[in-house]
Amino acid sequence: MLLVIDFLTRFWADLMGRTDGPMTFRFFLQPTMALITALIDGTRDARAGKAPYAARMMRSSPREHLVLWREGVTATARILLLGVVMDAIYQVRVYGGFPHPLEAFVLAVALGFIPYLILRGPFTRLAARWYRHHPTAHKDSAS
Repeated sequence: MLLVIDFLTRFWADLMGRTDGPMTFRFFLQPTMALITALIDGTRDARAGKAPYAARMMRSSPREHLVLWREGVTATARILLLGVVMDAIYQVRVYGGFPHPLEAFVLAVALGFIPYLILRGPFTRLAARWYRHHPTAHKDSAS
């Protein structure tokens, strides 16, 4: 239990240090990339007539659940990889090495994957509403 508390304390302190140190642009870059990816995938879901991503996740069978998770991770793989690489560069600059790879992964997930999960459903709903009110836009984009 003490190791977990130590990890969380160090992680939180390191995270706060990352907000004003070198490479702070990634706190904007990764969520923006997640937003763009969620917009593209949400629009694609609406065009295909699918339910919002999180709703499908909650209602799916375990087998479908795995397929949906894989779809989300595949969609955000570049964002996650970019996040880990940027944090590795940060750690090399600040610590002289890469001593906390788990922190890099957790931060990449927090800045890339979680915003994607949160935004994809609302974008699907907005795009579905748009397509209902503009049926010719839907037919033109499908061609």
